[in-house]
Amino acid sequence: MEYSLGNYDVVVIGAGHAGCEAALASARLGKKTAVFVINLDTLANMPCNPSIGGTSKGHLVREIDALGGEMAKNADKTFLQSKMLNSSKGPAVHSLRVQSDRRMYHIEMKRTLENQENLDIYQAEIVKILVENNKIVGVKTKIGATVYAKCVVVATGTYLKGKVIIGEVSYESGPDGVFPANDLSQSLLDIGVELRRFKTGTPARINVNTMDLKKMEEQFGDEKIVPFSFENEDNEEIKNKKQISCYLTYTNKDTHKVIMDNLDRSPIYSGRIHGIGPRYCPSIEDKVVRFKDKERHQIFIEPLGAKTSEMYIQGMSSSLPEEVQIQMYRTVLGLENIKMMRPAYAIEYDCIDSTNLKLSLEYKGIDGLFFAGQVNGSSGYEEAAAQGIMAGINASRKIDNLEPLILDRSEAYIGVLIDDLVTKGTNEPYRMMTSRSEYRLMLRQDNADLRLTPKGHEIGLISDERYNKFLKKKELIEKEVERLKNTVIRPCDEVNNLLEKYNSSKINTGIKLSDLIKRSELNYNCLKEIDKKRKELPDSVIEEAEIEIKYEGYIKLQLEQIEEFKKLENKKLDKDIDYDKIKGLSLEARQKLNKQKPLSVGQASRISGVSPADTSVLLIYIAQNGLK
Repeated sequence: MEYSLGNYDVVVIGAGHAGCEAALASARLGKKTAVFVINLDTLANMPCNPSIGGTSKGHLVREIDALGGEMAKNADKTFLQSKMLNSSKGPAVHSLRVQSDRRMYHIEMKRTLENQENLDIYQAEIVKILVENNKIVGVKTKIGATVYAKCVVVATGTYLKGKVIIGEVSYESGPDGVFPANDLSQSLLDIGVELRRFKTGTPARINVNTMDLKKMEEQFGDEKIVPFSFENEDNEEIKNKKQISCYLTYTNKDTHKVIMDNLDRSPIYSGRIHGIGPRYCPSIEDKVVRFKDKERHQIFIEPLGAKTSEMYIQGMSSSLPEEVQIQMYRTVLGLENIKMMRPAYAIEYDCIDSTNLKLSLEYKGIDGLFFAGQVNGSSGYEEAAAQGIMAGINASRKIDNLEPLILDRSEAYIGVLIDDLVTKGTNEPYRMMTSRSEYRLMLRQDNADLRLTPKGHEIGLISDERYNKFLKKKELIEKEVERLKNTVIRPCDEVNNLLEKYNSSKINTGIKLSDLIKRSELNYNCLKEIDKKRKELPDSVIEEAEIEIKYEGYIKLQLEQIEEFKKLENKKLDKDIDYDKIKGLSLEARQKLNKQKPLSVGQASRISGVSPADTSVLLIYIAQNGLK
């Protein structure tokens, strides 16, 4: 018997990292929201590595936080170890990464959703999306309930027709042995959504009591802990949290021999896997085959939680048969006598062609249907969460008849991520990397709040209290930069002795503090002795002031590049343009432009198949037609 669960503004399908952020954003913006998950025990699950952040991914987490999202706060609540990656390099590539307590991350995020006003949580499988006249009207559950909605956000992760593959064995399943979503794929096809098949994988989980950790290199967390959330910058409890160690070991020639001897049993090489896997997160089989010159590969042993003996074997993702996996793992130093608690596996799943989305993450041609996360062809918790918050924001804004929030490539890594997926598309699971950003010196993780908190406040996700605190921080940074640029240090023995201590040239005339900070061998902190009028300032203020001064020339150059980029972004293209009627465009450009309907000449120029000559034709067309 069919029945209704009621009327909602927004329905979110899936409660992984994308679904949680989408549901929270929508509800916090005042929309009556429902989120559906096949099993409530998998809400905010970490089916792969138990960590948040990492190179470029940490940038995304900080940006989610600056907009008013939850991932950073939850990471701060539940981390086991914290590390700032690439700290020996420039600030553009500094990236925070934490090992998370997998179960506590789920518990804390579930509690957050349960206590969120305007948000209802249901354990149910959605099997059908209801569309009338190309417009969303609701969804239907497997047991017959209809839920009416103005907008739907699909955030199904790797569950759509999920198939787990271990050696010669394969079976229908989502990650961690949870039921897959088998019926929703057909519903998507029925309403005209194009689907394709991707693949990802995960390593085994091993009982730490069967490892010999003394044979491995112990990996400690940072002595100075930097919280993920800007709201926790002054949180002493987080900064003083006791951390748990990880461990480093390596594969060897015996490991590689086991893999090569059983390569014919690997689904990747035997043809049993048809989905396209992630290039930047290869299986151990793939690494051994592709990098035959390497005698060993790094393996990190990472805890899944403070109250479990399960350890994650980072770097040894595999889909080899279980008995081969055991043999393979036991060749590694420290793992000679291990007992495997969960085998490694590959998983295939359905996802969409992301070029069929608008930059708002709404599906073209179906009003009110949004997609976020791995269903869009991306990989990673952080990429998913970033899309989730944007989809939740834009679904809410659509209901209010407001323009969508679209971050461009010069504003945020989130902008790079979404623009790459929508404009360029992806033929494999997309992973965020700092090298994907043309303006990474401006898009640092440390200044995400300076870039995006005003936007978060404007749309309604950042409270007045937090925004006022942010404005005070911004003012402190500006005043400190101004002070450093106007403070002159006179030559004297104390000054020159300090400079000599740091192998820096002595001075014989007055010099501004800012010019001393620009010297590569000097920094803000080491000049404290000669900076007599310095006041105590928060670490985050000092960091921003120092970066702004030390990299002033490079920042100025990048701002000029961004200005040029903006010129093309501001050349708007009407969505109703028929590109077949524009003379001078190549055939491929006409086809691609008519399909994707870019919002600007800048976006058009990044579409594969649109050449610089085609871009010039578009600029001439705009000028001739009096467009701006």
